[in-house]
Amino acid sequence: MSNDSLRGMVLSLMRSRGYQPLTRSELARHLGVPSDDRAELRKTLEALVAEGCIVEGRKARYEPRASSGRQLVGTLKFHPQGHAFFFPDPADEQNLATGLDLKALSRVRISRREVGTALDGDRVLVSIRAGRPGKVPSRPMRGAPAADEPTGKVEQVVSRRSNRLVGIFRQRGRFAWADCDDKAVDGRVEISGDTTARAGQLVVIDLNQWTDRNQTPHGRVIEVLGWPGDKGVDMLGVIHRFGLRTAFPEPVLTEARATPEVPDEREIARRRDWRDKLVITIDPADAKDHDDAIWLQPHAKGWTLAVHIADVSHYVKPGTAMDREAVDRGNSTYLVDRVLPMLPTELSNGICSLKPDVDRLTKCALMEITPDGKIAKARFFDAVIHSRAKLSYEQAQSILDGQPAPAGSDPQLVPMVREGWKLASALRKRRFATGALDLEMPETRVVLDDEGRATRAEPVVHTESHQLIEECMLAANEAVARLLRERQKPAVYRVHEDPDPSRLLDFTETARLHGYHPGDLTNRAHIQKLLDESKGKPEEPVIRLGLLKSLKRAAYSADPLGHYGLAKRDYCHFTSPIRRYADLIVHRALQPLLENPPKPADSTPSHAAIGGICRHLSDTERLSAEAENESKQIKLMEYLEHAAASAETVVFPGLITEARTMGLMVEIAGLGVRGVVKREDLPDGRWRFEGHRMAWVSVDGRMLQSGMRVPLKISNINRERRFVDFKVAGKPEGAPRALTVQTRGKSPKKHEPPKPKVAAKAGPPAHRKPDRKTKHRRRR
Repeated sequence: MSNDSLRGMVLSLMRSRGYQPLTRSELARHLGVPSDDRAELRKTLEALVAEGCIVEGRKARYEPRASSGRQLVGTLKFHPQGHAFFFPDPADEQNLATGLDLKALSRVRISRREVGTALDGDRVLVSIRAGRPGKVPSRPMRGAPAADEPTGKVEQVVSRRSNRLVGIFRQRGRFAWADCDDKAVDGRVEISGDTTARAGQLVVIDLNQWTDRNQTPHGRVIEVLGWPGDKGVDMLGVIHRFGLRTAFPEPVLTEARATPEVPDEREIARRRDWRDKLVITIDPADAKDHDDAIWLQPHAKGWTLAVHIADVSHYVKPGTAMDREAVDRGNSTYLVDRVLPMLPTELSNGICSLKPDVDRLTKCALMEITPDGKIAKARFFDAVIHSRAKLSYEQAQSILDGQPAPAGSDPQLVPMVREGWKLASALRKRRFATGALDLEMPETRVVLDDEGRATRAEPVVHTESHQLIEECMLAANEAVARLLRERQKPAVYRVHEDPDPSRLLDFTETARLHGYHPGDLTNRAHIQKLLDESKGKPEEPVIRLGLLKSLKRAAYSADPLGHYGLAKRDYCHFTSPIRRYADLIVHRALQPLLENPPKPADSTPSHAAIGGICRHLSDTERLSAEAENESKQIKLMEYLEHAAASAETVVFPGLITEARTMGLMVEIAGLGVRGVVKREDLPDGRWRFEGHRMAWVSVDGRMLQSGMRVPLKISNINRERRFVDFKVAGKPEGAPRALTVQTRGKSPKKHEPPKPKVAAKAGPPAHRKPDRKTKHRRRR
């Protein structure tokens, strides 16, 4: 029996009048499913549960999801403060059938006491409660839900993202438990069964019994990771906490090892031969998975640009073991100390990587670019290249700065790289002129020693050489997406929907609080003007972070909905198929549209099937991003502990992000480490908090206010909460601003703070942008 026929039979039975919940075996007997098809029935039931069409109730009995006009299925994500947010599935048929406004309910707050036994990332059924979503929230207390914010209650866990937790094993006599820092569990999980774990070790727990939030969850230890502080144990904890895959199954490795190490001569003959052209790669110095290369030539009408992308689709075919593993992983994950690749290294670092001095198969986007940065024409074909140069970003930047190329390079390398920057500048200028937003946030690189311990943390710098490659890749992504849309070919698009006006209105108030006049932020030009005005100023990180929180998250979609941040109607991910499965689907969709299509072309999913794949890929991308951030935060805390324990007092440049009655919220500039300066740790003197100014003011006229820079030293570190207590280590920099306060029914008032006795003006910091090491991780 096919999956579709079993699906129809199960749903028809469960929707019939008088249906009583049945186990899998009972369903098989009732439906007359032969024993040979029982495994297929199991997969069908698991899929229906994951989709939220049916639920697995008590004693493993299956029943249809309860029909209610105000119940939705979606994903639950916990907030560090303990409550959670529910994100309904906008493509779920039963969600659509409720008639609820899923856009207005795109995020629903769930209080701590209403999450039930759900864990972070679980797919859940939620009852939506009264509220008027879409209106401007007015929070009376920080962290409290607004009266008009939609709220809900978890009614049922439809499916677990993972049943596994990570914690510290404890034991007292014969009683054993684990202390978990998972946001969904209140600390303790009772342990049953035998284990070799010793008290104090980090362990992985399989949660096997938890049906009531008022009772302590139970589980068993399935793996001992080691002692906290030992090499690699902290990263193993991240891997298990997020359910990431490390090893590849043997069938996948067998296929990877059977892949030839050189391209087949018959395949080379079918392709356009670019081996005599100066095709080059520009990547991080330590990169091994080179997935893109460029060639360009100036002419009277602008430039001809060729973007060559590793042709993974030639080696990874639909339905193979490698393909199934790749779609399950969704993407590569870049932790601080390791990469968890989507494809085995035989492909990612081997035959698919566009290494120099070897023949490699590519898909090429050949574009004609006008002097003002417009893509006038684009062609697509399969090609073979022989990369002539492997430049690091530092080497490429050196050429742009006027230095010679590395010894032994092609004499045309220098002029081509410099011409590439002229081309990229034209593309970039046009992109921002048409409404694109500069949304990049500063990134931090943590440097580890040979034992895996953090020894240094530094901001990464995004230079012209990074922008050169970025603009070429954006152009190729746009050109491919336009062709797929025009030919109505089912594919995966990268979309960034327009923001909710109410959230932009909230952000407008934040900008005004910092002394700006933002105008109408539903207009992209006004948003970019605000970003430009704040650039280089102390409050720039606060402004940028506030804007990002008010925008929707970019995601994958089966429909070409456009990209708000890039101001592009057509956009997809085409340029990184080694590390993203979405790009691999795009490559397969492009095959029949090439000038020299392979025969036969690979099969591609239907539009309906792609919708489910897009939701899965958006989820795996989000999971990887959270794991990457978690690994970085762990190592940042380790570095700060190292700095705090050093013989010399380390002073960090800090930024006040908010003033509260309990003290100051601060951030280490350039590192993204946040913490607090408690009121007792303010500089010497008598201080009082003035709520109307949101500032601490001393009796001698000094002021500490959001946006001011202060030197900080570490007072205490809480690794479990990942929070740092600081003390002010010197004089603040930057004069306080005039604060605009809007009073009801009256014109705005300006409160001019008194001039402090010490008001040293701080020079604007250099603008930092993410390093393209994380081009491979950039999620536009």
